[in-house]
Amino acid sequence: MDIKTLKIITIAETAALFICIVGGVILISRKGAAVPASTEVTDDEEVRVKPVLEKEEVFYQYDGRKILTEDYVYGQTFIPVYADVPVNELDPDGFVNKRGRMTYSENGSASAIAGVDISGFQGYVDWEAVKNAGYDFAMIRVGFRTYGGGELHLDDMFETNIQGAQAAGLDVGVYFYSQAISTEEANEEADIVLDAISGYDITYPVVFDWEVVTTDSARTDDVSVETLADMCVSFCERVKAEGYTPMVYQNRVTAMKKLDLPRIKDYDFWLAEYDDCPTYYYGFSMWQYANDADVPGIEDKADVNLCFVDYANGGKSLFAGSTPETSEAADDTSGNEETEETEEE
Repeated sequence: MDIKTLKIITIAETAALFICIVGGVILISRKGAAVPASTEVTDDEEVRVKPVLEKEEVFYQYDGRKILTEDYVYGQTFIPVYADVPVNELDPDGFVNKRGRMTYSENGSASAIAGVDISGFQGYVDWEAVKNAGYDFAMIRVGFRTYGGGELHLDDMFETNIQGAQAAGLDVGVYFYSQAISTEEANEEADIVLDAISGYDITYPVVFDWEVVTTDSARTDDVSVETLADMCVSFCERVKAEGYTPMVYQNRVTAMKKLDLPRIKDYDFWLAEYDDCPTYYYGFSMWQYANDADVPGIEDKADVNLCFVDYANGGKSLFAGSTPETSEAADDTSGNEETEETEEE
């Protein structure tokens, strides 16, 4: 074997060794690779499932249509429509506002259920009066995280509200006001909710209510689009694993600008948009149409809603639907972009 051949073999062996070392590092680093969010990952059978998010690069498909919006700098702008996100199929002509009380009907039949959402801010609620006024469900706040220090608190009125609402014959769902900044915190919030509702008959969804704080600086100011989607998925999968219906709450503007809609499209959506008719382009199961309603039995102004899914009876859709071709949104000041704050900084 001549020197030239020996050098070639030596170089080849060195290259092979380098590839093996790099390959080993890669394999070691992938031992903790992400798995689908539905996979159970737990070291203790008594510990709740912790969803692990599968990350991959995706390129969203668009269907060629566009959503028209108004911007105070650019005037009319547009957003491409996602091809794989269900659209709003409600008939705009079906909505009727009678002295602040919204109804929705199709072909002459009521196609929505009226409800309220309540927290400790409303104080004592006469749930019998609420029920007698025609409200059939209540979304009750379990607790909240403060936007400054991130402390977790249970709502002081949660037990009173859920017991009173159920005793009066209302169906009940719950929500948690989140200011989480990581999936770990979102899971922590889900656990608080699951512990609080254990033993109650929850027939409506369990909701992740993460909101943008517009009145002050907040710990959530720098939460990215990806992190917000991760938190939505983590909370919802954790709730789903316990047998409840998960839901995401958001106002129209933040939903269009901040939510990665294709990633959360498999979860029910609760829209906040204060108008006589929802202009949000994509589909939703529940609509919070006002936050200043007068409701018998509630002394303070109340949030009122319409639900288009009969959650208490198998989750059947209550409307037939007609798909809109375009949606012209109002300016970016609509929607529920203010926050309930109980922390003094």
